[in-house]
Amino acid sequence: MRPILMKGHERPLTFLKYNRDGDLLFSCAKDHNPTVWFADNGERLGTYRGHNGAVWCCDVSRDSMCLITGSADQTAKLWNVQTGAQLFSFNFDSPARAVDFSVGDKLAVITTDPFMELSSAIHVKRIATDPAEQTGESVLVIKGPQGRINRAVWGPLNKTIISGGEDAVVRIWDSETGKLLKESDKEAGHKKTITSLMKSADGSHFLTGSLDRSAKLWDTRSLTLIKTYVTERPVNAVAMSPLLDHVVIGGGQDASHVTTTDHRAGKFEAKFFEKILQEEIGGVKGHFGPINALAFNPDGRSFSSGGEDGYVRLHHFDTEYFNIKI
Repeated sequence: MRPILMKGHERPLTFLKYNRDGDLLFSCAKDHNPTVWFADNGERLGTYRGHNGAVWCCDVSRDSMCLITGSADQTAKLWNVQTGAQLFSFNFDSPARAVDFSVGDKLAVITTDPFMELSSAIHVKRIATDPAEQTGESVLVIKGPQGRINRAVWGPLNKTIISGGEDAVVRIWDSETGKLLKESDKEAGHKKTITSLMKSADGSHFLTGSLDRSAKLWDTRSLTLIKTYVTERPVNAVAMSPLLDHVVIGGGQDASHVTTTDHRAGKFEAKFFEKILQEEIGGVKGHFGPINALAFNPDGRSFSSGGEDGYVRLHHFDTEYFNIKI
């Protein structure tokens, strides 16, 4: 499996997202410029210029016309995917972190970090069909828990919002009233910061990754813990195959904690686990630093990883991959 190496970012990658058709891949990094690539050959299509801070997260609308990005410059921006034009900027009093379009793209959830006296918050914004009519007002603002919220996504039928972050608790909120509906069990749940959260293709379950060196699979409605995948380094990114029962976990020690001996190429690998049996089935090496972002193509035939090393690596699976037997 020869990866395609995509070098378009000057700084570490933070997030990767395929569009619904799987022909475009969007990458976010600490270098202020979200970038879009062709997902089959890794050709760079263009960048979205306008942020002046690290870009933490992005999402793309169902019709691949609109991109939303959340950045440390205290804004979340809407972009025209094709022209790269900035359509609107939501301005906040603290860095914007996670962004997620609702089913139907009529709403977006945006989280903001704790900053000075402000606590973390979850904002629900209405997304106008015509960009000229877009406003910045919030439909709902939920005051978040202590510490950063690293991920927030919509639950089934947009009725709930699922969040996870620094306090290691997964929460489910009512998206209309803002009421807290469920919290993950302290015993069963993560012990350290939740870094990533990824829904399954049908939304019935989701996967969280944490600095406690594990990833956990949860039932979306009941917030019951289904499976736990244990690895030997902090987890920064997780992804689930839409095709096979495979879970991919990426991570690694933060660069500041790595000894020189750790830098052997491929020390940082994306590890594949069998979703049901929780067994490790293989790994993909290559990054020269921790993996910060992972995404599966919606067709399940390729996946990409983004690292602290500034590279996006695009992997098209060999036929053997689809015949792995355990």
